[in-house]
Amino acid sequence: MQPLDNIASLWYFLPESVLALTFVLIFLLDLPKRFERKRYLSPLIAAIGLVLAILLTIYGWNFPKARVFFGMITVDPFTNFFRLFCAATSLFTIYLSLRSNDLKNTTAEYWGMLVGVTIGMGVLAASSNLLMIYLGLELVSILSFVMVGYLPGSRRSAEAALKYVLYGATASGIMIYGLSFIFGVTGSLDPIQIRLFLQENPAERATLFVGLLMAFAGFGYKVSAVPFHMWTPDVYQGAPTPVTAFLSVGPKAAGFAIILRFVYTALTQYQDGFFIPLKYIDISTLIGVFAVATMTLGNLVAIQQTNIKRFLAYSSIAHAGYMLMAAASLNTEGIRGVLFYLLTYFIMNLGAFGVAIYVFNELNTENIEDYKGLSKRSGKGMLIAVAMALFLFSLTGIPPTVGFVGKFYIFTAVIKAKLYWLALFGVANSVISLYYYVRIVKYMFFDDPADDRTLVQNVGLVRMLTGFAIATIVFGIFWKSLAVLTLSSANLLL
Repeated sequence: MQPLDNIASLWYFLPESVLALTFVLIFLLDLPKRFERKRYLSPLIAAIGLVLAILLTIYGWNFPKARVFFGMITVDPFTNFFRLFCAATSLFTIYLSLRSNDLKNTTAEYWGMLVGVTIGMGVLAASSNLLMIYLGLELVSILSFVMVGYLPGSRRSAEAALKYVLYGATASGIMIYGLSFIFGVTGSLDPIQIRLFLQENPAERATLFVGLLMAFAGFGYKVSAVPFHMWTPDVYQGAPTPVTAFLSVGPKAAGFAIILRFVYTALTQYQDGFFIPLKYIDISTLIGVFAVATMTLGNLVAIQQTNIKRFLAYSSIAHAGYMLMAAASLNTEGIRGVLFYLLTYFIMNLGAFGVAIYVFNELNTENIEDYKGLSKRSGKGMLIAVAMALFLFSLTGIPPTVGFVGKFYIFTAVIKAKLYWLALFGVANSVISLYYYVRIVKYMFFDDPADDRTLVQNVGLVRMLTGFAIATIVFGIFWKSLAVLTLSSANLLL
């Protein structure tokens, strides 16, 4: 397939073009003084832009697959899935931000950065050139740094942003150095041409392996994979909670998108539903080792946490390990498994962070101990506790929640690939996670609250959490629609 030129490419790039215009419009409309008192103008513009991007993505879903901008960007069902996913994540982040006490005095810059990160996530998921991968990663990362440090006068937020910047800059530097190794070995920046070269020519195996390891420093940093996870707990704890929720879902999904696209396009050869690793490196085992290390460390360290945001940070690290299991399977079911699990993760993780925002708003605490007796508090205590329990059971993978179906897809892919050792580690880690998730459920329902404060009704946030809780059960029973979506999306332009 011949890459399209720039003019023809614009037709395929409409969602990102609309978001770019939205980004500019947010700042332009913030300039006149008459808009200074209108707090909801900027988030309204951001939300409208995101909705338009979603509608344009749906409209172009059945467009022919194409490589646009001279082959640097690929638009296919896989790209469109992540466009929808990332835009939806940003929409819910807008809602959570408006309901959070952390972000009472937001300005246009915050909403503009959120839209900018959404553009970067779409570009990263669609990148089919090593330089575009780097540029997409940096577009997501740099704006995320600023969002993490957005709270004025907060030392914790500023410290989290500084750690994020230092670690992100280091990971990006290592990554681009590794990409240069890959370019030096293969003579190409195009993943398809890299694959063709490795199929037909002998390569310097040691140099290629080192380059891939260094490139995975950037990929692993974005998805919080061990040993590139060290920024995650501090950044998640210090950032405004809606930003933490956003980072745990949106950029992580974009990171998995580029891992799948790069690995399955550049380092494997497709044959009868399986992606056969090229002879120079056993990429399946490499990703499998990362998966085991990631989910094991995430689960073991989560047990020790006392802060709800650090707890969910290590939980997110563990879930990155589960998704890496599916990626290591190197088959079509592996791609479907990652996509399906991301949908389940969207529901249960945004829901869990929504509860954290609600409890912080009402009780001004992030301490897990203060969740004791949550169900016994007057007001909305029982409803919030039930919702949190459902999210935690889903994160564990207990039926009939949607998290169980997500793990079923992942283990199906791993077993079909005959990676039985990896499946055993996955089962063991799921058992470990049951302990620390159920501990919070025990706190909420069986312990007594330390005081008699009530949970006053926050209608909007309660409705959102109720919707997520219902979705956790409904999609756990009627999961076919999600399966159809992931089946149509697991279609890479190879």
